Amino acid sequence: MKELSAIKYEVKKSRFFAHLYLIESEEDVAEINRIHRKLYKKAAHHCYASRFESADTKDSTFGSDGEVGHPGRVLLDVLVQNDLKNHCLVVSRIFGGVKLGPAGVSRAFRESGSAAIEYFLESGGTNG
Repeated sequence: MKELSAIKYEVKKSRFFAHLYLIESEEDVAEINRIHRKLYKKAAHHCYASRFESADTKDSTFGSDGEVGHPGRVLLDVLVQNDLKNHCLVVSRIFGGVKLGPAGVSRAFRESGSAAIEYFLESGGTNG
């Protein structure tokens, strides 16, 4: 696995830390989640999405870690829209005291995940 980009995004005092990784296997996703739980201990939720393809496997996974609004599914949609295969997108949220509601949560995760991908692409990365 290789980290490609990382950004911080804030919405109503909540902080969202989005990271994009290039993955070599489906097992990398579990390791990335372990890393994020250690890195952002104060985060209430660590949501992720991944897409992996090899000669004999096509797999997409996501997890919302109990967060409202199904942000894991939203992050998977962001990977699909950007045609990123063999990538994992993780967003950790540190709650800022203001509830965003399901739509607001989904929007914040989408925007933070998209920003991590944009940062990667603008810095010379390629999708695929």
